[in-house]
Amino acid sequence: MADLSLTIKKHVLKNAYDYGRANPGAVAGKVIAECPDAKADMGSTMGAINAEISRVAMLSKEQIEGEMKGFEYAEKKKDEKRALEVPGAVSGKVVTRFPPEPSGYPHIGHAKAAYLDQEIAVQNDGKMILRFDDTNPEKESGEFVDAIKDGLAWLGVVYEKKVTFTSDHIPGIYRCVEGLVKKGKAYVCTCSQDRISQGRERMLPCDCRGLPAEEVLARWKRMLDNGPGGYKEGQAVVRFIGDLQSQNTVMRDPSLARIIVAPHFRQGTKYRVWPNYDLAVVFMDSNEGITHPLRTKEYELRDELYFRLIEELGFKRPNLIEISRLQIKNAPISKRLLKPLVESKKVMGWDDPRLPTLKGLARRGILPAALKEFVLSFGLSKVESEPTWEALFALNRKLLDPVAPHYFFVSDPMKLEVKGLEKKSVQLKKHPKQEMGHREIIASPHLYITRLDSANIKSGEIFRLKDLCNVKLVKKGQSLHGDLMPDDMVEKKIQWVSIDGAIACEVLVPKDLLDQEGEYDVNSLESKKGFCESSCRFLDVGAVVQFERFGFCRLDKKEIDKLTFIYTC
Repeated sequence: MADLSLTIKKHVLKNAYDYGRANPGAVAGKVIAECPDAKADMGSTMGAINAEISRVAMLSKEQIEGEMKGFEYAEKKKDEKRALEVPGAVSGKVVTRFPPEPSGYPHIGHAKAAYLDQEIAVQNDGKMILRFDDTNPEKESGEFVDAIKDGLAWLGVVYEKKVTFTSDHIPGIYRCVEGLVKKGKAYVCTCSQDRISQGRERMLPCDCRGLPAEEVLARWKRMLDNGPGGYKEGQAVVRFIGDLQSQNTVMRDPSLARIIVAPHFRQGTKYRVWPNYDLAVVFMDSNEGITHPLRTKEYELRDELYFRLIEELGFKRPNLIEISRLQIKNAPISKRLLKPLVESKKVMGWDDPRLPTLKGLARRGILPAALKEFVLSFGLSKVESEPTWEALFALNRKLLDPVAPHYFFVSDPMKLEVKGLEKKSVQLKKHPKQEMGHREIIASPHLYITRLDSANIKSGEIFRLKDLCNVKLVKKGQSLHGDLMPDDMVEKKIQWVSIDGAIACEVLVPKDLLDQEGEYDVNSLESKKGFCESSCRFLDVGAVVQFERFGFCRLDKKEIDKLTFIYTC
């Protein structure tokens, strides 16, 4: 069992060093690979693993690194970049498109689609088109167009220089409608919405379905007529002649176009008949020569209609690629859920760090490179999943660790007076491993330490104020008193901030936006208040730092007497 204990210790240390806190499942897999006999009594094995995880959780990163030196770790080879294999790909001929509707701010789901579209194009020496599917005047705006472009720029997604808008191609879509009518494949329905729904549910046609093409074309002209003789909004829709007996309800004479009189943010009142998504996407994919359109599995039932319209309109059939939708547990991406939270001011805006929007992730301090690796890890799989944030945060920590400067922060502070410690200036490295220079802070006999650390120190115990001095605790109460001790080796190290020059500091800690019932959690944003070291006053807003033994934080706001950070990971 001695070998098993050492193996457990080895992998707990490595996993904790890489990810902040060791994961029992990940450690167990490594342990069993080296000690297969451990599988015989998994209860005891997991107990030993969890006990070691608890022990290592109390260590600083430097202590973990020190203990790791007693073990040898196999050098992990970097995986070659996995190719995204797509059917029918011809080098130099592949064309993908990212077609968001400009009706909200882009989120992590958009990042997944955009990165996949880009990667498929790049890996096949093709091109990617950014197209705005702007055919719903009531929901769309230029603000959202700009937000999506800004989001893609932040992600580093590269697309063709010319950005396209579906609304610029309405005349061509109208010609498609007329072509379908003349072929007997579409009709104008003037039935009420309730009657249309009942007919589709009962698999029965309405009287409009059997009208001759001449009558249907006359109705179509009335839909386009903005004068007193034209149909009003809600009075008529264009429907495709599908299969009313189909088990796929989408194919039961779906709507292709409808009247919307609201002004469009780009076209004004130029058009009053707007195509539905199914018709618009078919026309635009063909018009732009898209060879590999990508869309999420939620559209699976609409695939049949997509290809049926392509066939009836005589367009070339593309290689449609389906992927799973990326939904983070307890973090809604639906505009229907997010918009009320923003409008009711339950969150700080579309850039609230609890939100899965790109602006929210950026404000939290998530790096685009971490986000890219995270979303591409799902590949082109259609398997539905609901991952938590932790995998993304682990990737972000790995990228931040070598580049984020280190500072001291004390939350929930307790005062500590150290007898024998003289006030002096101390130079500390900005990073324990990287050459980033030094920071200068004041050390004095009057300090702050965290209340949690103070609770774990016994009277008479010797501990070390990190990178400063050893202290023996002599008195506990409303404040702490200690004596300066010689610089011998001491295992317990704690953070400190000198009261002289300390800056009031608040760290906002985002948590899951929704509770287990899917409702907004009023406790989803926690505040940690305390003090950070004086050199933090030179940081710029947006800087990401590592508060030692606390975590990575991004400076969100600077005030004369206070700094506000957002906990990154």
